[in-house]
Order: sequence, then C-alpha cells, then structure tokens
Amino acid sequence: MPIKFLIISAFAGITLFFVGYFSRKFVSERKIKRAEEQVKKLIADAESQVETKRKELQLESKEELYQLRSKSDAEIQKRRQELFAREEKILHREENLDRKLELWEQKEREFEARIDRIKDKERVLLEKDNTLQQIIQEEKTNLERISHLSEEEAKKLLLERIEQELKEQKAILTKRMEDEIKEISEKKAQEIISFSIQRIAMDQVVESTASVVALPSDEMKGRIIGREGRNIRALENATGVNVIVDDTPEAVTLSGFDPVRREIARMSLEKLISDGRIHPARIEEVVTKVKEKIEASIREEGEKACFELGIHDLKPEEKILLGRLKYRTSYGQNVLQHSVEMAFLMGIMAGELKLDIKLAKRIGLLHDLGKAVDHEVEGSHAQIGAQLAEKFNESAVLIDAVRSHHEAETSASNVYAALLQAADTISAARPGARRESLENYIKRLEKLESIANSFDGVKKSYAIQAGREVRVMVEPEAISDDQTAILAHDLSQKIQKEMEYAGQIKITVIREKRAIDYAK
Repeated sequence: MPIKFLIISAFAGITLFFVGYFSRKFVSERKIKRAEEQVKKLIADAESQVETKRKELQLESKEELYQLRSKSDAEIQKRRQELFAREEKILHREENLDRKLELWEQKEREFEARIDRIKDKERVLLEKDNTLQQIIQEEKTNLERISHLSEEEAKKLLLERIEQELKEQKAILTKRMEDEIKEISEKKAQEIISFSIQRIAMDQVVESTASVVALPSDEMKGRIIGREGRNIRALENATGVNVIVDDTPEAVTLSGFDPVRREIARMSLEKLISDGRIHPARIEEVVTKVKEKIEASIREEGEKACFELGIHDLKPEEKILLGRLKYRTSYGQNVLQHSVEMAFLMGIMAGELKLDIKLAKRIGLLHDLGKAVDHEVEGSHAQIGAQLAEKFNESAVLIDAVRSHHEAETSASNVYAALLQAADTISAARPGARRESLENYIKRLEKLESIANSFDGVKKSYAIQAGREVRVMVEPEAISDDQTAILAHDLSQKIQKEMEYAGQIKITVIREKRAIDYAK
C-alpha cells in the first residue's frame, strides 16, 4: 500500500510539473504575441502621425510661401507707386526749370537792352561832363583873378576856418558831455550810497577801555581785595588787567587795553562773586575755564558773522581772528560789527554796480583783520591785514583792496578798493557810528568851515562827508588858478595844527569863472 501510494504520488507530481510547465509556456507565448501586436500597432500609429505631421508642415510651408509672395508683391507695388510719384515730381520740376530758364533768358535780354541804354546815357553824360569841367575851370580862373588867391591857397584858408570851427564845437561838446557825465555819475553815486546807508543801520558805540562789574554789596570789595591784597593781585596777574576798587558804590572797574583780557577778567570776577569762593587757587581755576569759554565764543562769533553774510569758505584761523574783533574797538566802534556792516555795504554797492557781490562782501568782512593782531605785530593794520590775507591765500584783488583801504597809506588799485574806501568812510564817519556826541560833531564841522573862511579870497566853504571833506569856493577875481593849489596846501596845514580828528580830511578848492553874453 505504501509503495502504491508513493508511485501514485510521484506520478501525480510529475503530471503537475508538466502541466505547469506547458501552461506557463502557453501563457508566455500569448504575452509575447500580444506584445508584438501592440508594438506593430504603435509603429503603425507612429507612421500615421509622422505622415500627418509631414502633410501639416507642407501646408504650413506653402502658406508661409504664399504670405511671403503676397508681401513681396505688395512691397513691389508700393515701390512702383513711389517711383511713379518721384518720376512725376521730377517731371514737374523739369517743367518749372524750363519755365524759369525761359524767364531768365528773357530777363537777360532785358538787362542787355538796359546796359545798352546806360552806355548811351554815359556817353551823353561824359560829353556834358567835359563841357562842365571846362565851365568849372573857367570859373576857377575867374575866382583866382578876383580873389587874388590860387586854388591851393583858397583850399588852405577854407580848411583852416573849418578846423577852427570844429575845435570850437569840439570844446563846447566836450564841456557839455563832461558836465552831463559828472552830474549823472554824482547822482548815481549818491543814490547808491544813500540806498546802502538806508539798508544798513547798526548801533556801533561800545565801551573801549574799561568795564564795570556790579557787586551785590560793598562788603564784597574786601573779599575781592583779600588778605594783604593777595586776591586782587592774583586776579590781575591771571588776567593782565587792572582791578580798580574805589569809592564807587557796589561796583568795581576793570581797566585794560586788551578787550579780550578785560572780558576774561569781567566774566571771571562775576563768576567768583556768584560762587562766593574767592582765593588765589580758585581765581586761577576760574580764569582758566573762562579763557577756554572765551576762545570758544571767539570761534562762534567768527562763524556767526560768516553765516550771516553767506561766506562759508573761510579758514578756521580767519574765523578765529574775526571773532577776536568782537572784543576790539576803534574810536568806540565795535570792529566786528563794523566789518559786518562793511560787508553788507560793499555787497549792496557792488550789486548796484553789477560787480561780484560775494567778493565785495568778503573784502568788506576781512578788511580790518589786521586789527586782531596789530598790538602784537609791527605796522599799520592795513598792511598787517594784507599780509594775513596773503598768508591765507586770498585773491590778489582782496589783498590789494585791504592794503589800500586807507588812501593815505596806499592809493586804490582796483574798483573794489575804491568801494572799500567809500564804505569805510560811510561806516566810520556818519553821526553816531563812533563815539562823538552830536554837539561835538556839529562844533567840529563849524570849526572846519570857520578855518576855511578865515583865508582871504574865500567866498564860502562847506564841510561835507561828516567832516571828512571841505569844499571851498573862492572869488575868481581875487585868486587865480595857480593860487588855488597854494590855498589848498595852506588850508590843510592850518587844519592839521588847529584840529584833532581821526583819518584824513580832503580839501577841494573850486574857482568858477563865468562869461555871460546875450544874442540879439
């Protein structure tokens, strides 16, 4: 039984193996056949698509070719039309040229006819001219016989008379033009100066050599003096000014030539008084701090003046020197304020005369720069200012104007120097600009006129330009032209001896001779 079962099982296994093998082979062959059919179908579809695409491309190329042909035909047609139009224009122009050529030929024939007529007239005129020359020659001969003068002598006499008349007319016209130009220029100058003065008005008068410090009480005087005067000596040594403690109630006077030192002493003393601690060490400490503050203030004042005038390219050293001018006075006039006023005046007058306004302002601002160091350097402040301007690489025009802004030292070398002199006179000489009461101002002018009137032959005199000039009218019968120069010299010598004044006074002697006649 077991053997039979095993045989049956083996047979069944073998049968199953062959059945499975053949079944897998059958399935594989079917799959391969199906795949081959699909590949053939895909190849057929691809060939069909390729053929379709080829036909589409052929149609597109035919369409593009048709469009290109249409476009080229349209372009050719357009070019043909343009050529036809140009051909018509050329034909039209040729017709016009032919007509113009005919007109020119016609005009040329007319001109030739006119030339022939003119030649005929010239021949007639030439014959008449010959006859006229004969008549003129006969008349000349008759005139020479009557006047007993040859032709050359008569021409010479006539030219001499014409020359004399022309000289007289020239003198009259020259005098008239000089009077008109002088009148117009003086009027214009007065308008410019008046306009400038009206636009600039500054209060310039300040204390010049002394400052007064108010005290809370007279007891503070003793503390300022200190034991055996050590506090006041320390303050004087640290600041370089004289501290005057006198009987003036609740006040101490600071006296010194250097305004910067005097200002340092004033501020230091006021700070010491408010602090209450007054002893030599504290005095030195406060003075050192105040000096630093003053130096900063000097820089700020210089920058402020430049900003106010719109001048932004000055060197730091120039701004510091400008700031120092705040503490400098001239005849009671604050020099920094005077310089700012000068800059404004120069700018206004330069604008009226169509000059460089910025350069004019710069010259006015820097013209007194030498006063910031004139107590340290030898020479006049004008020369020192010119040297400083050269050091700071300023323009040659500015340097020359600064050097010559006082005409007594150097004459004006350019128009800006002349403007600077005029502006300086306006700023310094007008009433109230410098320390001088109105009563003294009037008395000085009256004395100036009385000195001029004391000379023989003087008809009248006028003090003008705030006493900077005196004009003297003389009797023409008593004083000749040559004597006017002697009178001006004698008058200047007498003014120098009998009067005290700042700057210079110009003396102008005028001799007027009038000739009157009547045409009847």
